[in-house]
Parts: sequence; C-alpha cells; structure tokens
Amino acid sequence: MALEFENEIEIIEVMEGYLNNSRPPEEVRNEVDLNYKIESQSIIVFEIRPVWDNPSKKREYNVAKATFIKTENKWKIYCFKSDMKWHIYKPAEKVNNLKEFVKIIQEDKHSCFRG
Repeated sequence: MALEFENEIEIIEVMEGYLNNSRPPEEVRNEVDLNYKIESQSIIVFEIRPVWDNPSKKREYNVAKATFIKTENKWKIYCFKSDMKWHIYKPAEKVNNLKEFVKIIQEDKHSCFRG
C-alpha cells in the first residue's frame, strides 16, 4: 500500500528541508551527494557517489530508512549495515513523526548513518 497523498506532502516538506540542510556543498556534489526516495510505505535516504572503477557512472548507497506503521501511527527506523541489509536502529526503533527521524539521522550519535 502506498502512502496516502496528505502524508506525501508532509514527507516532501520534511525531506526537502533535510536535503537543504544536509547535502554537501554544490562544488563537491559530483563526488558525493544525498537524496531520498519514497518506496511503498518507506522513505529511503541514500548517498550518490561515482563508481570507483568507472567515475562516469553513479551509484546509490543506502543510508537510512523510515517505514510508516499505520496501525501504530509511527515510523520505524532502519540503518543499512555492511552486510548489505537493513537493521532496526536500536537506540530509537520508532518515532512519532518524520521530523524526529530526520533529527536522528542528522545527529547520528551512534555513527550508523554515514560511511
């Protein structure tokens, strides 16, 4: 089930604000950039970097994910680990809203969201 339209407006506002505050400076964005996508009930934050052996190609590297749990009206937080799998973010498994999710990934107190 896709997120409902009214939630999409909130998502875009919060996530675009996050990008405005968190993206690297314009002059280095060809080396590393940050973006997000909406997939079903989830928002996935990812870095964009050149492929090491072919810098003309870009690749997405997962950073963080928030999945909306409709029955609880909460967002479940995941981090992407070196085993190439999503794992529940143990210090704060769920948050009440996207602003809390963004705050957690920006602070990154446990170094889980950036390589």
